[in-house]
Amino acid sequence: MVNISSPLRFKWVAVILCTCSISSAGPVQIPNLQVPASAAVHQQAVKDIFLQSYSAYSEFAFGHDSLLPVSRSFVDDRNGWGATIVDAMGTMLLMDFTDLFNQALDFVTKIDFRQSNTPSSVSLFETTIRYVGGMISAYELSGKQHQILVDQAKQLVDKMVFAWAKPNQTIPFGEIFFANNSPIAAVNNVAEAGTLDVEWSRVTLYTGNQLYTKLSEGSVRTIAKLPSPFPGLPPQLVDPTDNMFVDAFLTWGGGTDSYLEYLIKYARITNTDDNLFADTWHAAVDSSIVELLRTSTIGGHTYLADWNAGEILLEGSHLACFHGGNWIFGGKLLNNQTIVDIGLKLVEACWNTYASTETGIGPEAFSFIAPNGNFSQPDAQQLAFNREHGFWITTSDYIQRPEVLESNFYAWRATGDTKYLDRAASAITSFQKFLIAKETNGFAGLNDVNNFTAGLEDDTESFWFAEVLKYLYLTFDDPENISLDNFVFNTEGQVFEAPPAKAVYGSSTPTAAAGQFQSKTSDGLALPEISPDPLVSIKPGPLDGQ
Repeated sequence: MVNISSPLRFKWVAVILCTCSISSAGPVQIPNLQVPASAAVHQQAVKDIFLQSYSAYSEFAFGHDSLLPVSRSFVDDRNGWGATIVDAMGTMLLMDFTDLFNQALDFVTKIDFRQSNTPSSVSLFETTIRYVGGMISAYELSGKQHQILVDQAKQLVDKMVFAWAKPNQTIPFGEIFFANNSPIAAVNNVAEAGTLDVEWSRVTLYTGNQLYTKLSEGSVRTIAKLPSPFPGLPPQLVDPTDNMFVDAFLTWGGGTDSYLEYLIKYARITNTDDNLFADTWHAAVDSSIVELLRTSTIGGHTYLADWNAGEILLEGSHLACFHGGNWIFGGKLLNNQTIVDIGLKLVEACWNTYASTETGIGPEAFSFIAPNGNFSQPDAQQLAFNREHGFWITTSDYIQRPEVLESNFYAWRATGDTKYLDRAASAITSFQKFLIAKETNGFAGLNDVNNFTAGLEDDTESFWFAEVLKYLYLTFDDPENISLDNFVFNTEGQVFEAPPAKAVYGSSTPTAAAGQFQSKTSDGLALPEISPDPLVSIKPGPLDGQ
């Protein structure tokens, strides 16, 4: 049992005084933003990549979840419902690929979501963000013409509600077998338990059934009200059977990421009068500024470290690089320029992981040196890389992650600085040069972003279509289309209509759960897989950053 009492919060009070805001919410985008004429060429290049990627999928994997572009095959890792098709529908509509959308719509109408097409259990998180989110977004973007998309989303959610298996259970189990509606009794992580409310509240909106909002929102409320090591920052793992944390690992990366992301997004998309969501997000950001923010000794890059039971871990990940865009978005809603400015610095550091590699594409995970923290011990080659770039690569692959380009998109829309357009254009060039699998003409991942000769990873993720290509396309689109003042993106890049913004989000006072932080062992319950796996690359290192 780990117990951490209130003295850890004393230092946090100072930052509240610095970052509180009592003024009205500001617009996320700068007014009257326009893209230069040259943007059309890059936008067309993104459309061409989409068509090339989807053509390969259609030829070798249509109807299955994902293409294996090197082996000319497919994998059904999302229950065999055609994840790529559903995930790509919104992007098809934005790119005016009407024929492809109609084909996808016809396919989706025939899916029986009441049963898995594979023996696998169903992930509440992945199914919600890809399938439910994909269908509801397509329903909205198509002008709400196709009720079948809502009906199919409802069919899925009606099965997933059984993940709340026990009376008065507020946090769901993460996996469920649809054949008998039985969940797997296991520890969940806060990202998966707290990343349902944006999508499920949309299903409530279009069906009138408040149960979906009650369950998904209730999970977030429970997590937010549990005492944590620092205000607003929960550990990664939680046991749904007793609502107790199972570790003391804090991160903006995998396992926690989208829980934090959705706190402010849920406040925005619902315009709820309950300040819990915005205030908890504000607390998480303030705590992160005090406890996790680090500047690298080489290059002066701004990173958010991880924290494990009192130990600062100087590590970062591609997954965590959504944080820059999220801080820009939330900082604008709170009219808090301090948060926006730090968000922009986080964007810079994450982009540096792209600009520093042979391929111009960033790695899955990395470490850096800063005062007051531990880091993985670099070998001679990594040390030389660090001397030049201010970080070194610890996990070298690229699995078509969107987060760096996602935050780059937010930075462009919020500042109008054309350097973000240049960066997006360079990513397009890198994708065209390094990711094409000659076997199918599809797009794959990389085994090593700093050594192209290491070859391709044999997978085309569904979020390649839903996120990477959508964020790139919209970066070069008219900013009034899918304006960040009128739409909210889910963590899979699916676009939802937002009501007119409120005058104020949150109370201007970050909210911290009362009480003493506690965590326990898992008591024999299975632990979820987290990507990237925390602590794998971390060994005790010098505390002085030398």
